[in-house]
Amino acid sequence: MTDAASPPPAPRRRWLGTVVALLLMAALVGGAYSLVQRAKAPTAGAAGGGPGGGPGPGPGGGPGGGGPGGGGSTTVGTARATAGELPVLIDALGTVTPPATATLVPQVSGVLTEVLFTEGQMVSKGQVLARLDARPYQQALEQARGQRARDEAQLAAARVTQARYERLWQQDSIARQEVDTQTALVQQLEGTVEADRASERAAQLNVDFSSIRAPITGRIGLRTVDVGNLVGSGSTTGIATITQITPTDVVFAVPQDRVPDVLAAQRRSRLPVTALDRGRGHPLAEGSFLTLDNQINTTSGTVRAKARFANAGGELFPNQFVNVRLQLGTAAGVLVPVTAVRTGPKGDYVYVVSPARVAQMRTVTRGLTTVEQVLIASGLQAGEQVVTEGGDRVKDGSRVQLAGAAPGGGAPAASAASAARRASGH
Repeated sequence: MTDAASPPPAPRRRWLGTVVALLLMAALVGGAYSLVQRAKAPTAGAAGGGPGGGPGPGPGGGPGGGGPGGGGSTTVGTARATAGELPVLIDALGTVTPPATATLVPQVSGVLTEVLFTEGQMVSKGQVLARLDARPYQQALEQARGQRARDEAQLAAARVTQARYERLWQQDSIARQEVDTQTALVQQLEGTVEADRASERAAQLNVDFSSIRAPITGRIGLRTVDVGNLVGSGSTTGIATITQITPTDVVFAVPQDRVPDVLAAQRRSRLPVTALDRGRGHPLAEGSFLTLDNQINTTSGTVRAKARFANAGGELFPNQFVNVRLQLGTAAGVLVPVTAVRTGPKGDYVYVVSPARVAQMRTVTRGLTTVEQVLIASGLQAGEQVVTEGGDRVKDGSRVQLAGAAPGGGAPAASAASAARRASGH
C-alpha cells in the first residue's frame, strides 16, 4: 500500500531551483545592459569622428569632429555691426486738448428767435450765430435816451441861468448865495446827465447782447436749444459749444528723470513731436514741443507737457487719445540687430564671430533701443560680425557654421551637395 500524502521535496531539489532563478535574473540584467550600450554606440560614433564611428579622422573633420565646419559646429545667423545714429525719443500717451473752448451762453435773457448756424460748421470770431427777442431791450434803450435828453435840456437851462446870475453879481445886483446855489444845481444836473448816458450805454449793450456772436474761431457742436425757448445767462449748457481745432494742442506726461534732457534739448533747437495712432504704426500729425508745466506730479512722478500741431486737415480731434513721440536729438554709436544682444549674470553681451569662425563672448554696454536695432555704447567695433540667430546654442570659444555657407567655408552646402550628386553620376 502507498501513503495518501506525497513526501516533501528533497533539499537538493530546492537548491537547484534557487540556482536556476538566479541565473535567469543575471541573464535579464546582462541583456538590458547590452541594449543600453548599443543605444549609446551611434551617438558616440557620431561624436567621435569618422563615418564608421571609429576614433580616426574622417571626412567631416579631425578627431572628435571639433574642426571648423565639423560635426560639432553650430549653424548661426550673423550680421555686421555698423556705425550709425538712433533718435533720442520719449514715448508717451497724450490727449488732444483744444487751446480754447467756448460755450454760447447769452448774456441777457430772452426768447430764442433765430439760429444762424449749422451744427458742425466752422465759425469765425464775431460771427452772429443766434438772436434773441430784442424788443424789451430796445424799449429800455429808447427810455434811457429820452431820460438823457430831458436831463440835458434841464442842464442847458441851468447853465443859462448861472451865466445870468454871474453878470448880475458882478453888477452887485444879487447876493453871492444865489450864484453859488445855481452853480451847485448845474453840477448836479451834469452828474445826472452822465448817469443817463451810462444807462443808455447799458441799454445799448443789452440790445447788442440779444445777437449772440462767436467768441472764438472754431468748430461749433450740436445745438442744445431750439427756436422759441427762453434762454438766459444762468444756463450751464448754453446753446452750443465752439472748440478751436486749428491749431490744437496735445498734453502728455514726461518722466521726471527726463526733464533735464528735455529742457537742454529745447534750449538747443525746436523739438519735433509726432502724434501716432493707437497701434503706433501710423503717424497722424507732425508738430513741435511747446512747454513743460511748472511742477512735478508727486503721485505719478511726471511733468505735464504740451505740444502744438497745425492740424490743418483736422487729423486730431478734441479729447482724442494719441501716442506721442518726442524727439530730443540723435545719439551716435555702433548699431546691431536687437536679436544680437543677450543678457547674462554679468550684464549684456554679444557673440562676435572671428574670421576663423570662432564665437567669442563680448561684454557690451547697451544704449538706445528701437524695435529693430540697439545702439552699443562700448564693447564693439563697427564692421565686426555678431551672432543674431542661434546664439542660445553657442558657447564662448566654440566654432560656428554660418547659415548658407559650406562646411569648409567655400560654396554653400546646397551647391556642394549638388556637385557630389553630379560626380556620382546621379
